[in-house]
Amino acid sequence: MVSTESAQPPYARVKQFLKDGLAAGTWPPGAQMPSEAELVARFGVSRMTVNRALKELQAEGLVERSQGVGTFAARLHRVSSTLTIRDLHEEITARGHVHHAVVHLQRAESAPAALAAQLGLPARARVFHTLIVHHENGVPLQCEDRWVNPGCSPAYLDADFTRTTPTQVLFETTALWRAQYTIEAGTPTPEEARLLAIPAREPCLVVTRATFTRDAAITLARLVHPGSRYQLQGEFEP
Repeated sequence: MVSTESAQPPYARVKQFLKDGLAAGTWPPGAQMPSEAELVARFGVSRMTVNRALKELQAEGLVERSQGVGTFAARLHRVSSTLTIRDLHEEITARGHVHHAVVHLQRAESAPAALAAQLGLPARARVFHTLIVHHENGVPLQCEDRWVNPGCSPAYLDADFTRTTPTQVLFETTALWRAQYTIEAGTPTPEEARLLAIPAREPCLVVTRATFTRDAAITLARLVHPGSRYQLQGEFEP
């Protein structure tokens, strides 16, 4: 009788070994994984076979690869769940379209009591605030109103948000542990309607998202998308 493992194609055995290790926590988020040479030696397969396994894991969002450096377990935000909300720049460019951002606000402020409490900070504590409208092929697609805990990302306000996004900056500079979000249908505030160039009562998809390290809140964001221009997509695998 042929075992299930021996019946698998060689690349699938390599891939399953790495997936099992990721699931077991052998390589925590950000940890370097075995090199191609190590996997070739371990499984007695070609480098092409190993490369195929790694490419498929990368396509599934489970690993990140850096040429000349190695393969790393994906950070938490890269690992698929029942719903994945990607960075908007990546989402737009994946469609072959052009993304650009207009920064309307980028400054430090004193947090009102309610906001400070949501970020786990004292009332009137200093927080970072950005208000950015993201465009797809010149059309406003998302109004992003975001507050950031300076203790988690001290250099946040130094970023050029016409060249990168707040999501990218925070993924690269903070130790993301968990996220919470709510999704609802709603109408924009007068300012959001003006910035998005839509009627005041146009239905919108409103996402409120908070992210956390192990022991602190990183950010709280309100993301408003005109309902006629945006479709939220996700994927579920039992």
